[in-house]
Amino acid sequence: MSESEAEPAVESTAGSERLSAAGSERLSAAGSEAESAAPAAAPAGAADVLGALVAEAAAKSGLVWVRPRGGSRAWGVWHAWHEGAVLVASGPGEQDLGDLGVDVDLILRSKDTGSRLVTVAASAQLLDPSSQEWTAAAEALAPGRLNSAALPAELPEHWRVTGVRITRFVPTGEAAEQPGSYDDASGAAPPAPSAATTSSWLPWHLRGRRGRRARKAAERRAREQHAANG
Repeated sequence: MSESEAEPAVESTAGSERLSAAGSERLSAAGSEAESAAPAAAPAGAADVLGALVAEAAAKSGLVWVRPRGGSRAWGVWHAWHEGAVLVASGPGEQDLGDLGVDVDLILRSKDTGSRLVTVAASAQLLDPSSQEWTAAAEALAPGRLNSAALPAELPEHWRVTGVRITRFVPTGEAAEQPGSYDDASGAAPPAPSAATTSSWLPWHLRGRRGRRARKAAERRAREQHAANG
Protein backbone atom coordinates (compact mmCIF):
# COMPACT_ATOMS: atom_id res chain seq x y z
CA MET A 1 0.00 0.00 0.00
CA SER A 2 1.37 3.48 -0.91
CA GLU A 3 1.65 6.46 1.48
CA SER A 4 -1.02 8.38 -0.49
CA GLU A 5 -3.53 5.61 0.19
CA ALA A 6 -2.74 5.49 3.93
CA GLU A 7 -3.13 9.22 4.72
CA PRO A 8 -6.91 9.53 4.24
CA ALA A 9 -7.42 6.73 6.75
CA VAL A 10 -5.40 8.64 9.38
CA GLU A 11 -7.34 11.84 8.73
CA SER A 12 -10.63 9.95 9.09
CA THR A 13 -9.57 8.48 12.43
CA ALA A 14 -8.52 11.89 13.75
CA GLY A 15 -11.86 13.35 12.68
CA SER A 16 -13.72 10.63 14.54
CA GLU A 17 -11.70 11.36 17.67
CA ARG A 18 -12.49 15.08 17.43
CA LEU A 19 -16.22 14.39 17.00
CA SER A 20 -16.24 11.94 19.91
CA ALA A 21 -14.48 14.43 22.19
CA ALA A 22 -16.92 17.21 21.25
CA GLY A 23 -19.90 14.96 21.90
CA SER A 24 -18.56 13.94 25.29
CA GLU A 25 -18.10 17.60 26.28
CA ARG A 26 -21.69 18.40 25.27
CA LEU A 27 -23.07 15.42 27.25
CA SER A 28 -20.99 16.37 30.30
CA ALA A 29 -22.21 19.97 30.16
CA ALA A 30 -25.83 18.84 29.80
CA GLY A 31 -25.44 16.51 32.77
CA SER A 32 -23.97 19.29 34.92
CA GLU A 33 -26.87 21.62 34.04
CA ALA A 34 -29.40 18.91 34.93
CA GLU A 35 -27.71 18.29 38.29
CA SER A 36 -27.67 22.00 39.11
CA ALA A 37 -31.35 22.35 38.18
CA ALA A 38 -32.44 19.37 40.34
CA PRO A 39 -33.72 20.32 43.85
CA ALA A 40 -31.47 19.48 46.78
CA ALA A 41 -32.47 16.25 48.52
CA ALA A 42 -33.45 16.29 52.18
CA PRO A 43 -30.88 14.90 54.63
CA ALA A 44 -31.12 11.14 54.52
CA GLY A 45 -32.63 9.62 57.64
CA ALA A 46 -33.70 12.94 59.27
CA ALA A 47 -37.38 11.97 59.25
CA ASP A 48 -36.55 8.51 60.58
CA VAL A 49 -34.55 9.98 63.47
CA LEU A 50 -37.41 12.33 64.42
CA GLY A 51 -39.94 9.50 64.15
CA ALA A 52 -37.83 7.30 66.41
CA LEU A 53 -37.48 10.14 68.94
CA VAL A 54 -41.26 10.73 69.02
CA ALA A 55 -41.99 7.02 69.34
CA GLU A 56 -39.53 6.55 72.20
CA ALA A 57 -40.74 9.62 74.11
CA ALA A 58 -44.43 8.70 73.70
CA ALA A 59 -43.88 5.07 74.66
CA LYS A 60 -41.77 5.75 77.75
CA SER A 61 -43.79 8.63 79.23
CA GLY A 62 -47.37 8.21 80.35
CA LEU A 63 -48.16 11.90 79.89
CA VAL A 64 -48.37 14.08 76.79
CA TRP A 65 -49.58 17.63 76.18
CA VAL A 66 -51.96 18.36 73.31
CA ARG A 67 -52.29 21.90 71.97
CA PRO A 68 -54.49 23.23 69.15
CA ARG A 69 -52.32 24.42 66.26
CA GLY A 70 -51.52 28.06 66.93
CA GLY A 71 -53.16 27.98 70.38
CA SER A 72 -51.66 29.06 73.70
CA ARG A 73 -53.10 26.45 76.06
CA ALA A 74 -52.07 22.78 76.12
CA TRP A 75 -53.96 19.93 77.77
CA GLY A 76 -51.92 17.40 79.76
CA VAL A 77 -53.44 13.93 79.29
CA TRP A 78 -52.47 10.33 79.99
CA HIS A 79 -52.25 8.28 76.84
CA ALA A 80 -51.11 5.09 75.13
CA TRP A 81 -48.71 4.81 72.21
CA HIS A 82 -50.13 2.27 69.76
CA GLU A 83 -49.25 1.56 66.11
CA GLY A 84 -47.50 4.87 65.52
CA ALA A 85 -50.12 7.11 67.15
CA VAL A 86 -51.01 8.68 70.50
CA LEU A 87 -54.37 7.41 71.83
CA VAL A 88 -56.36 9.46 74.36
CA ALA A 89 -59.59 8.56 76.15
CA SER A 90 -61.77 11.49 77.26
CA GLY A 91 -65.34 12.21 78.23
CA PRO A 92 -67.70 10.95 80.96
CA GLY A 93 -65.72 9.69 83.93
CA GLU A 94 -62.42 10.32 82.16
CA GLN A 95 -60.13 13.27 81.49
CA ASP A 96 -61.38 16.46 79.86
CA LEU A 97 -59.91 17.13 76.43
CA GLY A 98 -62.36 19.43 74.70
CA ASP A 99 -62.64 20.10 70.97
CA LEU A 100 -59.10 20.74 69.74
CA GLY A 101 -59.74 20.58 66.01
CA VAL A 102 -57.93 18.44 63.45
CA ASP A 103 -54.49 20.09 63.46
CA VAL A 104 -52.71 19.95 66.81
CA ASP A 105 -49.24 19.94 68.35
CA LEU A 106 -48.02 17.11 70.57
CA ILE A 107 -45.58 18.16 73.29
CA LEU A 108 -43.59 15.19 74.54
CA ARG A 109 -41.38 15.19 77.62
CA SER A 110 -38.20 13.38 78.55
CA LYS A 111 -38.80 10.40 80.83
CA ASP A 112 -35.49 11.04 82.60
CA THR A 113 -35.72 14.79 83.28
CA GLY A 114 -39.42 15.51 82.83
CA SER A 115 -38.59 18.50 80.64
CA ARG A 116 -39.87 19.27 77.15
CA LEU A 117 -38.16 17.04 74.59
CA VAL A 118 -39.92 17.44 71.25
CA THR A 119 -42.95 19.26 69.85
CA VAL A 120 -44.36 17.68 66.72
CA ALA A 121 -47.34 18.45 64.50
CA ALA A 122 -50.10 15.86 64.43
CA SER A 123 -53.56 15.25 63.00
CA ALA A 124 -56.47 14.30 65.26
CA GLN A 125 -59.01 11.63 64.39
CA LEU A 126 -62.04 10.87 66.56
CA LEU A 127 -62.67 7.13 66.31
CA ASP A 128 -66.11 5.66 65.69
CA PRO A 129 -67.23 3.54 68.71
CA SER A 130 -68.70 0.93 66.36
CA SER A 131 -65.43 0.43 64.46
CA GLN A 132 -62.70 -2.14 64.95
CA GLU A 133 -60.21 0.72 65.29
CA TRP A 134 -62.06 2.00 68.36
CA THR A 135 -62.08 -1.45 69.95
CA ALA A 136 -58.35 -1.96 69.33
CA ALA A 137 -57.59 1.50 70.71
CA ALA A 138 -59.71 0.90 73.83
CA GLU A 139 -57.93 -2.38 74.48
CA ALA A 140 -54.57 -0.62 74.15
CA LEU A 141 -55.65 2.15 76.56
CA ALA A 142 -57.30 -0.06 79.22
CA PRO A 143 -54.13 -1.35 80.95
CA GLY A 144 -52.91 2.21 81.49
CA ARG A 145 -56.10 3.43 83.17
CA LEU A 146 -55.32 3.73 86.88
CA ASN A 147 -57.79 3.61 89.80
CA SER A 148 -60.70 2.46 87.67
CA ALA A 149 -63.70 0.76 89.26
CA ALA A 150 -63.88 -1.55 86.24
CA LEU A 151 -61.30 -4.20 85.40
CA PRO A 152 -59.09 -3.56 82.36
CA ALA A 153 -60.89 -6.32 80.45
CA GLU A 154 -64.24 -4.62 81.18
CA LEU A 155 -63.15 -1.07 80.38
CA PRO A 156 -63.66 -1.12 76.58
CA GLU A 157 -67.32 -2.09 76.93
CA HIS A 158 -67.77 0.29 79.89
CA TRP A 159 -66.34 3.14 77.82
CA ARG A 160 -68.58 2.27 74.88
CA VAL A 161 -71.70 2.32 77.07
CA THR A 162 -70.83 5.55 78.88
CA GLY A 163 -69.90 7.39 75.69
CA VAL A 164 -66.17 7.84 76.24
CA ARG A 165 -64.41 9.37 73.24
CA ILE A 166 -61.14 7.96 71.92
CA THR A 167 -59.00 10.27 69.81
CA ARG A 168 -56.08 9.12 67.69
CA PHE A 169 -53.27 11.64 67.17
CA VAL A 170 -50.95 10.75 64.29
CA PRO A 171 -47.63 12.68 64.11
CA THR A 172 -47.03 14.17 60.66
CA GLY A 173 -43.26 14.37 61.00
CA GLU A 174 -43.02 18.18 61.21
CA ALA A 175 -41.15 19.22 64.38
CA ALA A 176 -41.62 22.68 65.87
CA GLU A 177 -39.11 21.91 68.65
CA GLN A 178 -36.51 19.21 69.02
CA PRO A 179 -33.06 18.73 70.60
CA GLY A 180 -30.85 21.58 69.47
CA SER A 181 -33.78 23.81 68.46
CA TYR A 182 -36.04 24.99 71.30
CA ASP A 183 -38.24 28.03 71.82
CA ASP A 184 -36.82 30.43 74.42
CA ALA A 185 -40.25 30.89 76.03
CA SER A 186 -40.92 28.98 79.27
CA GLY A 187 -44.23 27.59 78.08
CA ALA A 188 -45.89 28.57 81.37
CA ALA A 189 -49.62 29.36 81.20
CA PRO A 190 -52.20 30.50 83.77
CA PRO A 191 -54.49 27.79 85.17
CA ALA A 192 -57.66 27.18 83.20
CA PRO A 193 -60.88 28.57 84.72
CA SER A 194 -62.41 26.03 87.08
CA ALA A 195 -64.97 25.78 89.87
CA ALA A 196 -62.57 23.65 91.91
CA THR A 197 -61.30 25.30 95.09
CA THR A 198 -60.10 24.46 98.60
CA SER A 199 -60.12 27.98 100.08
CA SER A 200 -63.80 28.24 101.02
CA TRP A 201 -63.73 25.68 103.85
CA LEU A 202 -61.26 23.46 105.66
CA PRO A 203 -61.74 19.70 105.98
CA TRP A 204 -63.08 18.50 109.34
CA HIS A 205 -60.57 16.73 111.59
CA LEU A 206 -61.40 14.33 114.39
CA ARG A 207 -60.82 16.10 117.74
CA GLY A 208 -59.81 19.27 115.92
CA ARG A 209 -56.48 20.38 114.53
CA ARG A 210 -53.30 19.97 116.53
CA GLY A 211 -52.36 23.64 116.46
CA ARG A 212 -55.87 24.70 117.44
CA ARG A 213 -55.94 22.25 120.35
CA ALA A 214 -52.60 23.52 121.63
CA ARG A 215 -53.75 27.13 121.39
CA LYS A 216 -56.99 26.43 123.28
CA ALA A 217 -55.08 24.52 125.95
CA ALA A 218 -52.70 27.46 126.42
CA GLU A 219 -55.63 29.87 126.69
CA ARG A 220 -57.27 27.62 129.29
CA ARG A 221 -54.11 27.45 131.40
CA ALA A 222 -53.77 31.22 131.19
CA ARG A 223 -57.32 31.68 132.49
CA GLU A 224 -56.77 29.20 135.31
CA GLN A 225 -53.53 30.92 136.31
CA HIS A 226 -55.23 34.32 136.25
CA ALA A 227 -58.07 32.98 138.44
CA ALA A 228 -55.59 31.43 140.90
CA ASN A 229 -53.74 34.71 141.28
CA GLY A 230 -56.95 36.35 142.24
